[in-house]
Amino acid sequence: MSPLSRLAAVLALVLAPAAALAQSAVLPLPADWYPESIAVAADGSFLVGSWRRGAVARVLPDGGAPQVLVPPGSQGLANAQGVLVDAARGTLWVCSGDIGFTVVPSTPSALLRFDLATGAPRGRLPLPDDGYCNDLAQDAHGDLYVTDSRHPRVLRLAAGGDALAVWKDDPLLGGAPVLRDRHGAYLGLNGIAVAPSGDVIVSLVDASPALLRIARTSDGRAGAVARLVAPRRLDNVDALRALPDGRLVLFESDAFGSGPYGGRITLARIDGDRLALRTLVAGLNDPSSGVVSGGRVWFIESKYGLLTHRKPADGPIPAGVPFDLQSVPLPADS
Repeated sequence: MSPLSRLAAVLALVLAPAAALAQSAVLPLPADWYPESIAVAADGSFLVGSWRRGAVARVLPDGGAPQVLVPPGSQGLANAQGVLVDAARGTLWVCSGDIGFTVVPSTPSALLRFDLATGAPRGRLPLPDDGYCNDLAQDAHGDLYVTDSRHPRVLRLAAGGDALAVWKDDPLLGGAPVLRDRHGAYLGLNGIAVAPSGDVIVSLVDASPALLRIARTSDGRAGAVARLVAPRRLDNVDALRALPDGRLVLFESDAFGSGPYGGRITLARIDGDRLALRTLVAGLNDPSSGVVSGGRVWFIESKYGLLTHRKPADGPIPAGVPFDLQSVPLPADS
């Protein structure tokens, strides 16, 4: 290889991440949306909840104007957190939080059910013991698993059921008491995913060098909790998505970092009780969630600091803050 060819090859490797970002698709969200979670429907449309508006928007993959599917405050929706599409039942599930910073009234945290096609309300399920509905995942049988951030536990809603019940309660699911809410309780669990094996993987609100794996028995009961240790600290894994090949996509919001651009998207591979990590995108402003669709990783930047880090001298919350969905290619298994 000539020196010129060698230089061209090196430059191609160096510039590859930037080129991928430059070519990635971007879809607009409504202004001042402050998104927290995202799901994707069978038709390729994205459902994006608003932490501030207490609403859910449908975003079409063709780049058209986003549509508000669930209007603000429907069924008491306040901080829209985890969202999940249950296509088999025509249902959109949404975790509603009560942290504040919303333009709608705050209500007790609950799991809300909406019609997937119309956004019509279909029911509100309270969490036992004043729990906090943070995120949710679904297994192959249609059972839902919900992280409760006020208690060291995962709740389950059986397919066709009408009440949440404790599935796994364990001190290991508590995490460090780094964040306290109006109840004075630490916020422990955050994201959740069901692995192809059926085991449930969860993350903690605080920065931690590990994820947690809850084994699931053949009859659906919860087994032991084990740590999946990473080679570095994971900076607030706000959401995680399990891929069919066993890999995980981690959305590290860095919500409690020193600045607004410490977030990243990370691809993880489980090897026994260890995690191997590969950074896909870095320098993001609170990337709290995302999904994999069409061979791409789609993600949001929540920009929570504009709400939660404001001081009285900062003046009113800015209006017209832009938000969007961004994407990068999902690397092939290697």
